[in-house]
Amino acid sequence: MRKAREVLVIGGSRYFGKRLIARLVAAGDRVTVLNRGSSPPPPGVVQLVADRDDEEALREAVGTRVFDVVLDQVCYTPRQAAIARRVLAGRAGRYVMTSTVEVYEHEDSELLVPEGAVDPGTVAVDLELPWDDPDFLDSHYGEGKRQAEAVFSAEPAFPYVSVRVAHVLGGTDDFTGRLRHYADRIRTGAPIAVAPVTHPATYIHVEEIADFLFWAAGEDFTGPVNAASDGLLTLDELGTAVAARLPGGRAVFEVTESAEVSPFAFRRRYGMDNSRAARLGFAFGDVRRWLPEAVAETLGKDD
Repeated sequence: MRKAREVLVIGGSRYFGKRLIARLVAAGDRVTVLNRGSSPPPPGVVQLVADRDDEEALREAVGTRVFDVVLDQVCYTPRQAAIARRVLAGRAGRYVMTSTVEVYEHEDSELLVPEGAVDPGTVAVDLELPWDDPDFLDSHYGEGKRQAEAVFSAEPAFPYVSVRVAHVLGGTDDFTGRLRHYADRIRTGAPIAVAPVTHPATYIHVEEIADFLFWAAGEDFTGPVNAASDGLLTLDELGTAVAARLPGGRAVFEVTESAEVSPFAFRRRYGMDNSRAARLGFAFGDVRRWLPEAVAETLGKDD
């Protein structure tokens, strides 16, 4: 019988985070969640309340607890990473940080991008940048994640993994509104704004990324790993999948030079190579097989 683990989830109160927690609980793990207390924890889960940006508050909340695994869902800056590393050094047997495809924002390759394209060990960390400014953080999302990875990988205080997540689709609780944007435009016949050149991207289903994080928590590999379903999707394919859910639906794309384009009208390539995870033993699904279901889940029966 598998031994129950002591698991800390930082964040995880919505979307794939809550699915991850459900998987951990179902597997018999003893789960503690740490957040600011804005939402109650699921049944059977211990809640610690603290602002992770406040090192003393985080240290007090963690106390003398020791965890087999820490799953950090909400680490966005090198400051947050540095605080977590100091507080949890000696208290975490394994640390899994949820990162993002956006770490590759400067990699525009015709090929699927492997993890080695961004080596955290070579990323410069600047703790003095205005990471507490929401506007700065929003416009430097990829950089914040890159530097957070770099903090954890430098003189690691525990075995560390950064899961670089592709764009997530699916679920009735997709809070991003991205697929809804397309549904609203298609339903009303309004044009969908796209750049003169729009590139395909890799995606992952919300249930699949929850599966992946649960799996990664129990493995022993370290370093960055890409999490993306097999296959690239074009914007035309996404628009067609959404239109298929709407009576008489048809996606009408309008090319614009404006910086404001629809959510998945990517001006650069967002294709990730998932072969490292596959070699390590995770079997990804095919994006084209689950896309219709993801659209149906997100749009619901009313569309």
